[in-house]
Amino acid sequence: MDIALLLCGLAVGVLISTEIARRLDIPAPFLLIAVGVAASYVPQVPQVYLDHDVVLLGLLPPLLYAAAQQTSLVDFRANWRPILMLSVGLVVFTTAGVGLVVHALVPGLPWAVALAIGAVVAPPDAVAATAIARRIGLPRRIVTILEGESLLNDATALVTLRTALAIAAGSGLDGAEVSLDFVRAAGGGVVVGFVFFVVVAKVRRLIADPVTDSAMSLVVPFAAYVLAEELHASGVIAVVVAGLLLGHKAPILQSAQSRIAERLNWRTIAFVLENTVFLLIGLQAWWILEGAADSDLGAGRIVAVCAAVLATVVVLRMVWVFPSRMLYVRRVERDTGQRPPWTFTFLLGWAGMRGVVTLAAAFVIPEDTEYREVLLLIAFSVVAGTLFLQGMSLPWFARVLRVPSPDPAEDALARATLLQQASKAALHRLDELEYDDRHGVVDLIRQRLDQRNFAAWERLATVEDQESPSDLYNRVRLELIEAERSRVLEIRSSGTVAAEVVADVLAMLDVEESMLDVAAEERREVRVGAARRTGEVCAELEHHPAVETATDPVCQDCLDEGLEWVALRQCLECGNVGCCDSSAGQHATRHFHETTHPVMQSAEPGEDWRWCYVHHLTA
Repeated sequence: MDIALLLCGLAVGVLISTEIARRLDIPAPFLLIAVGVAASYVPQVPQVYLDHDVVLLGLLPPLLYAAAQQTSLVDFRANWRPILMLSVGLVVFTTAGVGLVVHALVPGLPWAVALAIGAVVAPPDAVAATAIARRIGLPRRIVTILEGESLLNDATALVTLRTALAIAAGSGLDGAEVSLDFVRAAGGGVVVGFVFFVVVAKVRRLIADPVTDSAMSLVVPFAAYVLAEELHASGVIAVVVAGLLLGHKAPILQSAQSRIAERLNWRTIAFVLENTVFLLIGLQAWWILEGAADSDLGAGRIVAVCAAVLATVVVLRMVWVFPSRMLYVRRVERDTGQRPPWTFTFLLGWAGMRGVVTLAAAFVIPEDTEYREVLLLIAFSVVAGTLFLQGMSLPWFARVLRVPSPDPAEDALARATLLQQASKAALHRLDELEYDDRHGVVDLIRQRLDQRNFAAWERLATVEDQESPSDLYNRVRLELIEAERSRVLEIRSSGTVAAEVVADVLAMLDVEESMLDVAAEERREVRVGAARRTGEVCAELEHHPAVETATDPVCQDCLDEGLEWVALRQCLECGNVGCCDSSAGQHATRHFHETTHPVMQSAEPGEDWRWCYVHHLTA
């Protein structure tokens, strides 16, 4: 019963704290740690002793798997060089540097133990770094590198820690054996993860039930981790490889219902576990501080050691990332034609927050190790210090350095272009199909494809105080669904219709409501976003650069026909102004069909994007 009450208390504390953090517009990890520290000093709150097995086996696999599934394998492969330099090279570099500092400041501490605490504090945390990075809108390349680093650096740190503890225990490992152990752990983890991917992929092709598919998904990270560790391989790498590959192949292996169910399940699991982790970190404060107070090192030396290690992990990361930048910046410049600014590198170096893995790894250090309580305090100080020092200042640095966040307008343009390309493929396939359409079904399909594309393009409209047709449809349809739902609930209360039938109808309404394209907030973000956009450029777009549009453009055809327009487009061949496809007249597209002039440009204020009718591309 005590354990049940504790778990309920943790859940309630997480939910309340995260909601307060959201309302105060502050990162939830900071508030959760502060609440945990304060609660650890309350006599009525039971002391929580975080066991390393609970974290490494119970929390780490699902957190890694959830993060790996959301990580783009394409982006991961594109940034594998900086990811490996950080997740392997920087971890080893930090381990050695911290080991030197601790060995120098703690008298009589063996080298192996000093290196062990170095390995403990070396890996930044995936949850802390990416949660803050996404919240403040860091560039996607930085977020991708941070995600990739955090997925793999735990494996490097845990193998290094295991090796250091083995040396401390007197096993007498040499350099060659250490290298072989690392290769065995990394290679074995990759093999186990790939095997799990192959097996799960084959099984998923045979499963049609979303519930069974989701249940199997919950087993994968734990099974992959346990099997890899039993084979003396890296369980972390096994989970990451399986998660990356299964997430990448999900659109092929799973049904739409299974993907939706799995995505929602893992988002919920990740939310609960991520926030619980930070609360648990804070709850360790009291007994770690009390244990360190009993040490014979003295309070002054303990504070000095903790501060020195905190400063070391921050400085060493900066020392590593800037020289390492030169090794991969040339390739990025060659591939993209752009040189990443130094501000990206600075933020990448500053986003080195530590998390629960560091604290859990510290508990792996044997209890009979000299100064163990001080080593635990070092780990706690690095976790709390980096989260508050770097995490709190990261948004400020991003603003001062004027690092651009992802542009909502650019995203909306890319989304509209991608949907247009998908519709083009669908219509091409429709022309190939053989059918007997006596009821106008094909025309209805074409109409729905057009409506979907129109809604995507309408998000780019920046006309103030003007409701687009899709916005109007969404608003009215939501009101109607609410009326429908109310009536169904009244009928349910009467008991005249079977409960299963009522549930099915309510589920249908829920699905339709969830699919409605409520774009008002996104349109607001587009208006305040930067006006600069990029896209894949075709020959037509290169031949027709952007031009200055008319001061007060009008669609003359709409005026002649007595129609209203939503947004205006200008032909870059002859300067004709016509209304967009979401307008009633669709005169811009009519102009293309009549003249075959290939490129038009938005004639709306603050917009300069262009559209090629021939290749269905934007710039």
